[in-house]
Parts: sequence; C-alpha cells; structure tokens
Amino acid sequence: MIVLLIVLMVGWVLVSVFGALKQHELAPFYWTVLPLGAVFMVILLLGVIAYLIISIQIIRVNRQQSNFIDSVTHELKSPIAALKLYLQTLNRREVKVEQQAEFHRAMLEEVDRLDHLTTQILDAGRIETGREVGRRELIEMDELTRECAERLRKTYRADEEAIQYDLEPCECVGRRVEIEIILRNLIDNALKYASEPPRVEIGLRRRDDGKMQFRVGDNGQGIAPAMRKKIFGRFVRLGVELQREKPGTGLGLYIVRSLVRKMRGEIQVFHRPEGGTVFELVLPADMKDR
Repeated sequence: MIVLLIVLMVGWVLVSVFGALKQHELAPFYWTVLPLGAVFMVILLLGVIAYLIISIQIIRVNRQQSNFIDSVTHELKSPIAALKLYLQTLNRREVKVEQQAEFHRAMLEEVDRLDHLTTQILDAGRIETGREVGRRELIEMDELTRECAERLRKTYRADEEAIQYDLEPCECVGRRVEIEIILRNLIDNALKYASEPPRVEIGLRRRDDGKMQFRVGDNGQGIAPAMRKKIFGRFVRLGVELQREKPGTGLGLYIVRSLVRKMRGEIQVFHRPEGGTVFELVLPADMKDR
C-alpha cells in the first residue's frame, strides 16, 4: 500500500506538470484523472493508517503473550523446583519429625500455588469460550466474602487483624462459582500487594438503588492513574516480568472484569487516601447473564 501510495503521488505530480504545460490539449484528461486519483489516494491513505494500527496491536499482543509465557514459566518452575528439593532431601537423608511436618506444609503450599495457576488459566479459557459453570442460586454475599477472605488470609499466613470487615447482610441471585472467582481474585490481589504488615479493608453494603457495593482496599504502593484501566487487560502486569517478586500471570483482573461485565456490573479503581489501592465493585441483586 505504501508503494502504491508513493507511485500515485509521483504520477499525480507528473499529471499536474504535464497538465500545466499542455493545459488546452490535456484538459479533459486532467479533470477526469484528478478526482479519480484523489479518491484512490484517500483510500490508500486510509489503508496505510489501518495497516499501521493493526501492526501496533499485533506487536502489543505479542508482547503481552511473551510476558504471559515468561510469568507462567516462572510460576511453574518455582514450585516444581521447591517440590523437587524437598522430596530429594526427604529421600536422601534422615529428617526430624518436626522438620518433616514443615516440609509437608511447604510442599502443600507449592501444590496450592500450582493449583491456583491452573485454575486461573482454565477460568480465562472458559470465559473466552463462553461456557457456563454452575447454576443460578441465592447467595449470601456477606458469608461468601468472609469465607473467601479467611481462606486467603490463612494462605498468606497473615494475622487476624490483617483484614478489617465492614459487611452488611446482602443476598443476590447468580452463579456462586463466578462470584467466588471475582471475590477471590480481588482479595488475593489486596493481600499480595499490601505492604508489611498487610492491612486490607473489605466492605459490603446494599445501595439505595438495590445494587450491591463491594470494596476492597490495601495499604500497598498503589497503582498509577495511567495504568488503572490497562490492568484489566489480558496478560497485563506492572513492571518487567522477569524482575517481579510477586507471583501471577496477569489474568486475574482480566477474569474479574469479564465476569463483572457479563453480570451487568461495574468495577473501578481508586487511590486510597492513606496509601494503597481500592477496588470498588457494583453488582445488581439479580446477576443475569448477558
């Protein structure tokens, strides 16, 4: 297209020059070619712009996929290497009973890490294909929220004061599996990126319009305003992939946004005045699928 555009521009210049030299002889030809050339040039120019936009998008997708491969490779190698080390130690020398218990606990944590990684990838694949999991039912949101939060608190070995609750009794109709995925990912991110000691605030209330408002805030470093929309993209993570200390694949918030949109809800990110980030989720009481 670029070559054709250059050829057209050169040809147009030549036609203009000859048209000026032999104005009377080439007038009909000149006024016929001029509008046709202008239309053709506009079409080619739009084609070049579209090609450049598509190329930029392809480069961006390739970069995101490369980051995803790097993160998944790292997430797989780390627990596998740890499991291998523990098993080799248990196999090659005598280990005290107390140390065996510690090894078993550590190995279970690594297995949970692998299970979480696999679950996220499967969730993302299910969302892409539009498959439904579970049936619609009446859900006690306050109980489910506390259940998910306490399970994750124990996974991160945080003390009981690490999570502060402000939960009002709320009921909704939806798919329990999907709502649990949303809550789990948001609370997991809050605990993962919180500063030491972690302080996470979780709130749930029924608004005047009947919708439910769920908020989870942390005391971490926060998210720059320019990145608050980008973080919901697939494979998007902040920083350089191979230099990150926090585990993850860049799929958690993508899964959350996809499920929230499906339920006709909204999700936003705010800066926490005391420092950190707040995710606010608004869902209808009847979460019908689109």
